[in-house]
Amino acid sequence: MHMKALCGHVRGFPESEPISPAELLALNCDILVPAALENVIHVDNAFSVRARIVAEAANGPVMPAADRILESKGTLVIPDILCNAGGVTVSYFEWVQDEQHLFWDAQDVYNRLERVMKTAFRDVLKIKLDREVSMRIAANMLGIGRVAEAVRLRGIYP
Repeated sequence: MHMKALCGHVRGFPESEPISPAELLALNCDILVPAALENVIHVDNAFSVRARIVAEAANGPVMPAADRILESKGTLVIPDILCNAGGVTVSYFEWVQDEQHLFWDAQDVYNRLERVMKTAFRDVLKIKLDREVSMRIAANMLGIGRVAEAVRLRGIYP
C-alpha cells in the first residue's frame, strides 16, 4: 500500500526531501505543470519560475500579470483552455458513443484524444507564430473564431 493511501500525504516519503511551494515553482526544469490551485503563479513569483514550459493543468493557475512576465522571459505557457481540454474531449467521445450506440475500447479513445489534442495544439501554435501573440491569446482567438463560424453557419438559434 502506498504512503498516501496509508496516511493521507507523502511527507516523509523515503529518500525524499521536503520542499516549499515557492521552491517547487522555482525549480530548474523543462516543464512545470501547475495542476491543483488557481492563481498559484502571480507577479510576486513569476520571475522565479525557471521552467521552459508551463502547462496549465489547473484552471487559471497563472494570473494575467504573471502570464505577461512569463511570456517576456520566453517561457511557453500552454493555457488551461488548451492544456486541460482532454477531459472535456473524452466526455464528448462518451456522448458520441451513447448517441450512436458505439463501444470504443480504451486504446481507440486514447488514439482519438491524441489526434484531437495534437491538432488543437498545432492550430494554436500556428496562430501564435503567425500573429505573434501569446499561446493564451491564440487559444482564445481560435475558440472565438470557431464559435463565430458556427453561428455564421447555423444562425443564432439552433
